Amino acid sequence: MKRTKVIVFLIFLVFQAGCSGPSMPTEYKVKFDTSKGPFMVEVHREWAPLGSDRFYELVTTGFYDDARFFRVVPKFVVQFGISRDPKASAHWREMNIPDDAVHEKNLRGYLTYAMGGRDSRTTQVFINLADNVNLDAQGFAPFGRVIEGMNVVDSIYSGYGEAPDQNLIQSQGNEYLKSQFPQLDYIKTAKIEK
Repeated sequence: MKRTKVIVFLIFLVFQAGCSGPSMPTEYKVKFDTSKGPFMVEVHREWAPLGSDRFYELVTTGFYDDARFFRVVPKFVVQFGISRDPKASAHWREMNIPDDAVHEKNLRGYLTYAMGGRDSRTTQVFINLADNVNLDAQGFAPFGRVIEGMNVVDSIYSGYGEAPDQNLIQSQGNEYLKSQFPQLDYIKTAKIEK
């Protein structure tokens, strides 16, 4: 009887593993079509598996479509990743992912999650506009890099700096940004390249 229970349990585990859905790709590309033109990102799962998997999920669900580049600090970062829709932002805000180990440096063109402490990553991402290797020791783990169109990233409007209030973006979405910061550049679409 005990052996039968073990066999049934093992069959259950195999069945569960088979039904857990498709595995995430080890490498993939994302094309961003923006108000300033296109750029392409290449993501490497081995650099930061949890971050890579979350990014894939966000892109495939259209989370970044119509999102604004709300924090642009020249020679530092371009940040995005708060949804146009406050309901979508609220849904993902509670879904933190644990930190990944830092395997790559925060070099110019590399993508990294923004975070506010340990295990606090959700949806916000930044592109390094310079070599920001001081972020490595702080736990900021790059998961991808811009491979085409870095000139487009460099041209994203930076006139507002860090002025947009992230709490208001979370609660009001693009309505707040369009009324108070109309010159912000934005992502038209972000799509996985086949």
